[in-house]
Amino acid sequence: MLAELKKIREAVEKAPAPAPPKGLWNEFKDFLSKYKILGLAIAFVLGLYLGTLVQSLVTGFIMPLIGLALPGLGNLADATFEVNNQIFAYGAFISALITFIIVAFIAFIVVKVAKKWKIE
Repeated sequence: MLAELKKIREAVEKAPAPAPPKGLWNEFKDFLSKYKILGLAIAFVLGLYLGTLVQSLVTGFIMPLIGLALPGLGNLADATFEVNNQIFAYGAFISALITFIIVAFIAFIVVKVAKKWKIE
C-alpha cells in the first residue's frame, strides 16, 4: 500500500521547470518575451513620431495663433533677437517648450488610462 501511495505521489507532483532555451536564437526570443522589449521598441517609435507630430502642430498652427493673439509678434516660432552679432532664437525654445508640455500631458493621460484599465 505504501508503494502505491508513493507512485500516486510521484504522479501528482509538479514536473520540474523546463530547462532554459539553448542556442543564441532561442535565448534571444526568451529575452524579448521576458523583458517585453518588442513592446518597448514600438512604444519608443510611436512616442518619437508623436513628438514629431506635436512639434509640427505647435510650430505650424499654435505658434502662429499665439502670434496673431499678441499683435506685433507675427509668427512667434521664428522670433529672435540679436546681441553682439549673436542670434538668440527664443521662439524656437518657446515652441519646443510647448511641444514638451503637450507630449508630457499626452503621456500622463495614456498612463492614467492604462492604470484605470489595469494594463501594465
